[in-house]
Amino acid sequence: MFRTLDVVMIAVMTAAATVTYSLKHQAENKLEEVRKLDAEIKLEEDTIDLLKADWALLTQPNRLNRLVKTFEGDLKLVPTESTQLAQPNELPMPMAELPALEPAKDEKVAEGKKDTKKKASGTDAIQTGSVAN
Repeated sequence: MFRTLDVVMIAVMTAAATVTYSLKHQAENKLEEVRKLDAEIKLEEDTIDLLKADWALLTQPNRLNRLVKTFEGDLKLVPTESTQLAQPNELPMPMAELPALEPAKDEKVAEGKKDTKKKASGTDAIQTGSVAN
């Protein structure tokens, strides 16, 4: 009754149906993940919009002026003068650009530290003006 070709064709159709179902199931899972990510993105965008609105409300000049007047005595706020602003060339140099100490000076500094430790034998190296022994 059944020929070999029929059995092979049934096996091929079953395999094709299994692969098709598997692909469909994976696509549905990915679609669900995409929907979840879209929902998270929408939530984050809404949160950002809410925070921007809150920031705009908090930084209104009228509100800030009212707060300054209310807490003027406590905070002692005064306008910044132009002489208080520093120019980039007035800032201290970065640590990477600091000149290195000469080796002789490093040794002298190290010897000075050793001497203070020897002198202090039983007392604290820092003199604080204390009378306690």
